[in-house]
Amino acid sequence: MHAIDVLLKKRDGLELSTAEIEFFVRAVVSSGEAKLGTAGAAPTAGVNSAATITDAQMGAFLMAVFQCGLSLRELGDLTRAMRFSGETFDATKLGTFTVDKHSTGGVGDKSSLLIAPVWAAAGMDGGKSVSVPMISGRSLGHTGGTLDKLETIPGFDSQLSLARMGEVLHECHAALVGQTPRLVPADRILYGMRDHTGTVESPFLICASIMSKKLAEDLRGLVLDVKVGSGAFMPTLEQSRFLAELMVSTGESAGTKTVALLTAMDEPMGRFSGNWVEVWECVDIMKGRRHAMSSDLIELSNALSGWGLFLAGRVASPDEGATLADDMLQSGAAYAAWLKIVAAQGGDTRVFENPAAFHKPKATRVLHAPRAGFLAGMDCKEVGWAVQRLGAGRSRPGDPVSAHAGIESHTKIGDQIEAGQPLFTLFSEDQALIEEPYRMLEGTVRITDEPPERMPLVREVLKAL
Repeated sequence: MHAIDVLLKKRDGLELSTAEIEFFVRAVVSSGEAKLGTAGAAPTAGVNSAATITDAQMGAFLMAVFQCGLSLRELGDLTRAMRFSGETFDATKLGTFTVDKHSTGGVGDKSSLLIAPVWAAAGMDGGKSVSVPMISGRSLGHTGGTLDKLETIPGFDSQLSLARMGEVLHECHAALVGQTPRLVPADRILYGMRDHTGTVESPFLICASIMSKKLAEDLRGLVLDVKVGSGAFMPTLEQSRFLAELMVSTGESAGTKTVALLTAMDEPMGRFSGNWVEVWECVDIMKGRRHAMSSDLIELSNALSGWGLFLAGRVASPDEGATLADDMLQSGAAYAAWLKIVAAQGGDTRVFENPAAFHKPKATRVLHAPRAGFLAGMDCKEVGWAVQRLGAGRSRPGDPVSAHAGIESHTKIGDQIEAGQPLFTLFSEDQALIEEPYRMLEGTVRITDEPPERMPLVREVLKAL
């Protein structure tokens, strides 16, 4: 087989065979290993381990999938080939119900930092034991990345081996890690390639990327947060529903209980958007400090946590699970679990004693309301790009990100505001980066004389029939 033949076939809208998809994925991994000089993962059955592929061919394949899509069989083959393109985690020794959560990406989307400690706390307090092998990603396009947030914690090590991840899970009931070179290497390579080939938004590529990583964790349960709105990769409800259906079908077919919640992403989630500031917000919540601007974040985190506890058999219903999750946050149990997880992964927990003091941007600027009225809306994707250009995201794979860049939101859609009232505070570690994001935010905010219609935070729940 040859890579050019595979991508030309998909470019012409034809269906690829299982062998062709496996060949292409193995070629991606072989090429990545050749660049890094790393030891190869075990070859996928029936695939020429010497095959390689150029970056241009990878980009062309991604664009062909973006334009032509995949059949359900092709999607299953691609997900499976990516899942087994390297090492996978074996959770049987834990003797627990392994569950994870994943979001399709948004602005200020930090619920993983609350959900993992909540589930870990639930796994420690008796009843049916739960473990959370959470493999997360970095910033992609206009959205933030959980790993970038976690790595603002001094000393925190997200690059654990699978053996060490198992030890942390046994000790803490949760581990928050990234992809190592040998864990789903095909996705690690293609994930970065999508970010600069204009193919991020493909529902098929999103599904294969997310599900290959999650299924490699040996999960028994998976809760998906599929965003919908102007800040989502899938901006319409129909597109988000289609992506959710793909992922639920893929998870259930692999033997993992899977549920997807379609949730609103029409404005930044919670109070802060950035890296350290999002950790700060979550620590405050776990310490019982509930800022009014964080109410949507708390509601969403509890809803997602509740479904995970329900899938694990820990509670009788998702609503009961949401109540238990909120109890874990308010009682301090989630915060105790958080401290244990961070310490086990090398993080300096002293920074949480005064997280506001650790926030040290070199430049700030406040955007004020030009007139009185109601905050009617914004292009949330534009807000995400503003956060990225302040330094919190990356333009190319491998770019460094700023710990202290970001924004603070002072109002939510539907709020009545006065002329001159603060709408956003912008933070950056470089004064020269403030002006463009300020203009972007200024241009996207809409203020009207009448209040807008308020939409529910959770639009729909999709699960196996």
